[in-house]
Amino acid sequence: MITYQQIKTIAESNVLALYTQVGWSAYTRQPEQLLTAIAQSLEVITAWNDQELVGLIRAVGDGVTILYIQDILVLPSYQNQGIGTQLMKTMLACYPEVRQKVLLTEEAPDTRHFYQKMGFSSCDKGEAVAFYREF
Repeated sequence: MITYQQIKTIAESNVLALYTQVGWSAYTRQPEQLLTAIAQSLEVITAWNDQELVGLIRAVGDGVTILYIQDILVLPSYQNQGIGTQLMKTMLACYPEVRQKVLLTEEAPDTRHFYQKMGFSSCDKGEAVAFYREF
């Protein structure tokens, strides 16, 4: 049974196992930085199967006017079981009054479908425009 927790302090081994298995190596190259980022996030919600971290969503922002979904990830062997949906619903329920809820992700049919299913609109389909600068 999957359980969900709002927690910012997570064992490094659990965090690294999750991020490594989903292939997010840019994060795992600097574990201390990743753990600090998680601890300093506005909100972190985790999904667990017993002692195994199987999913995580974290948000940054001010919690009043903007909420930025920074990471949402689920172990490949647990994907398509509703865990990502539950993580997102739980996060959004924490901040119902926040007007701007934003995320940036790579283009792929499955990610587009997921975020549209969660009520997000792609900037290439509406009146908004998005810019980013990566270093």
